Amino acid sequence: MAGSITDVPGVLLGHAHDAVRGSGVTVLLFPDGGTGAADIRGEAAGTRQMDSLLRPHPARLVHAIVLAGGSAFGMDAASGVLRFLEQRYVGFATPAGVIPIAPTAVVYDLGYADPAFRPGPGMGYEASRNASSLPPRRGSVGAGAGATVGKALGIGRAMKGGFGTASETVGGTTVGACAVVNAFGDVVDPATGEWVAGARAEGTDAPADTEALFRGGFRREPFAPENTTLAVVATADLLARDELLGVARMAHAALCRVIRPVHTPMDGDIVVAVSTGKSGRTGNTLQTAALGTRALEASILDGVRSARGTSAVPAAGELPGRRGRQR
Repeated sequence: MAGSITDVPGVLLGHAHDAVRGSGVTVLLFPDGGTGAADIRGEAAGTRQMDSLLRPHPARLVHAIVLAGGSAFGMDAASGVLRFLEQRYVGFATPAGVIPIAPTAVVYDLGYADPAFRPGPGMGYEASRNASSLPPRRGSVGAGAGATVGKALGIGRAMKGGFGTASETVGGTTVGACAVVNAFGDVVDPATGEWVAGARAEGTDAPADTEALFRGGFRREPFAPENTTLAVVATADLLARDELLGVARMAHAALCRVIRPVHTPMDGDIVVAVSTGKSGRTGNTLQTAALGTRALEASILDGVRSARGTSAVPAAGELPGRRGRQR
């Protein structure tokens, strides 16, 4: 499966990051607005304005989704996105001017490179300025710049995560997805059962048998806090809020199939479903969820396989005998 979330009409995507300091921002823009809903499964989510996707909201539309590193500090990046949109008169109309609605979610990446670095408003503005309908870069970019996976045995035995995206088309319907993969668990290809990336056995690049450890009652204290997978599923077909909530809930199946374990107390996993309505067709909830789940599975694998690692935190595609994409 190939493609990207920007294959969906009405979706723009841009990145900004500092590769050396290891963090960044990814912004999805919906210039004409989009209907959205979110489903949060992880217990350690960090969000701003996400309530507009969790319950009825007078704005009814969202104008951006902001994904950022830097943990709670990264939420400041949304201010730059709001400024960018306000300058272009994109937002919820009020007597005092437009107010952009930009739900934001963050990942904890402070343990990867420079813990003092936090993505701020300037980086949010830059990512917005970079947003386009072209296929975006993948891997260690944007909010995936400092992402890691497989932290059951600590960051020293983890591997690189990243940003990935894909789309799936059946007939005239295209559903796209993207993910920032910063999971506590390991990443597995559900089609083959292959371990793609995760916790490594001590002194090797081979996988540690973390499932056996957990079955045996293993508990590392403290558990690594730097986890979360953030995902967006998008369609151009018309779907109502409650239908999109169903899509977001069902799309969590992708995380369950690819990440093991998932939705842990150390993760802040979120799936957002968005309809731009650009096709003018009435959407089908089950079809959108089925296509979106497949695209999200591919996005998670894409983010991990496309990542670039370091000597301390290797990437899947850089291990001897392993294939990966560098983009």
